[in-house]
Amino acid sequence: MLNTETPSTLHTDLDLYETPDLVSAFVEDQVNAVNAVRAAGADIARAVDAAAARMRQGGRLIYVGAGTSGRLGVLDSVELNPTFSWPNERAVGLLAGGASAMFVAVEGAEDDTQQGARDVRAASVNALDVVLLLAASGGTPYVLGALQAARDAGALTLGFANNPNAPVTQQAEIGMTLDTGSEVISGSTRLKAGTAQKIALNTFSSALMVRLGKVYGNLMVDMKATNAKLVRRTVALTQRATGCDEASARQILQACDHHVKVAIVALRLDCDVAAARSRLAAAGDNVRRALDGAQGDA
Repeated sequence: MLNTETPSTLHTDLDLYETPDLVSAFVEDQVNAVNAVRAAGADIARAVDAAAARMRQGGRLIYVGAGTSGRLGVLDSVELNPTFSWPNERAVGLLAGGASAMFVAVEGAEDDTQQGARDVRAASVNALDVVLLLAASGGTPYVLGALQAARDAGALTLGFANNPNAPVTQQAEIGMTLDTGSEVISGSTRLKAGTAQKIALNTFSSALMVRLGKVYGNLMVDMKATNAKLVRRTVALTQRATGCDEASARQILQACDHHVKVAIVALRLDCDVAAARSRLAAAGDNVRRALDGAQGDA
């Protein structure tokens, strides 16, 4: 029996617990999700470096999964644009059962190996793409079909599973085992197995965006200011990165369509927006290289 399906021996009288103890059992079990991701840290780091090389050549991130795993993949994909200005067309979520399965479970969709392959081919996956294959069990047919099609297309395949020696991690180019063990509610992998996948995806995509120059120091400098809250955030980030006052930050941000990277370079180098954009472009859109290069020119 898979570790994720094995009944827990710790909470055999769960239905008799008082509510505070019931809540504590669920919360305390989540610690194991963090430990599972920590144990996979070296493999996640390898995946980040391998993916970065393809992203720099114009590749895409393709997330593939079913049920909870698939929905977590879609969630990670859609958050990359507002957080890092990553183009929507370069973060694609493929979910067993189609888009409607994000909201209503489509029974049996995960068992269709051929549909997984068809969905990958329909997405025109190619050798520059990175395909993330998510399956708590590690053997979901839809995901394995997608994996084979992605390998045939020459894409980099990254497998995530919550059981050791799972097909998805064994067959992918880089496998990440998040061994969370049995669940408080036996077999319910939306619990700590899902938490571990969420942590692993957050870690992978965030680290990847750092490697791609989307972060300066620890500041989110390539975000999209699409509402009032985010406009205020661009002001705060610009002030933090440059030490300028609020009025100066707002003025330069208004001139550069609230692009924090441009604002930082313009303020730090005391140049206009056009010159800041030019400096960034020459530095591969990397703020630190743009600033360090200017110091080297001096």
